[in-house]
Amino acid sequence: MERSYRKRVRSKGLVSFQVCIKQTDLWVSAERNLERETRDLVLDARNQLETYIKGHASFISTLSPWPKDPLAPPMVKEMIKASRELSVGPMACVAGAIAQKVGEGLLQWSREVVVENGGDIYLFAMRPITVALYAGASSLGNKLGLRLSPEFMPLGVCSSSASIGHSFSAGRADLVTVLSPSACYADGAATAICNMIRTRKDLQRLEELVFQFRGIIGVVAILGETMACWGNIELVKL
Repeated sequence: MERSYRKRVRSKGLVSFQVCIKQTDLWVSAERNLERETRDLVLDARNQLETYIKGHASFISTLSPWPKDPLAPPMVKEMIKASRELSVGPMACVAGAIAQKVGEGLLQWSREVVVENGGDIYLFAMRPITVALYAGASSLGNKLGLRLSPEFMPLGVCSSSASIGHSFSAGRADLVTVLSPSACYADGAATAICNMIRTRKDLQRLEELVFQFRGIIGVVAILGETMACWGNIELVKL
């Protein structure tokens, strides 16, 4: 699938490159081209997940939290832990989990890293970074971005939508974007909150929805032409 939004990415002073392995399609920015290192990290992440799924076939399809498993590989354990806290299926955390594993690994070779995986982002930078908000048919998100301060990094910036993409959502929000120190957790939290937003009245109680969870720095939610924000959110015009 073409990801045209990547053409708008401008990472000043960083080298950007794409790494694709099976369903994993990453856009990475680092201080130098680290394609080989990124491929190795993706292969390791996918091996952990694929090996576990071979022995636990329903892991990939369940919409319910997965039981604790002390024998699961490290990344899968992280997905299980986050999804249990958020009351979602573990695969709701997968894109953020892979982005985080790759990003943390690349910090061995680069002081600044941005890893985008299907719109879910892990980043570590020593300067402010602006991430564009895309909300499908809503005009709000297409004109706005999030300015992210280095004081909150490393940071996961992950989104869920009922109107964009093929992922299942029980809600109707055009966009829910969550900021958390864990991209794995942010990914699952975006799904969980998006599931609970069905009308504009739900946007009015965004703070109540967020308080059900821990470890969230900020949230942006958009439904149609209505937007709600909570936490450490700095919006900028694009």
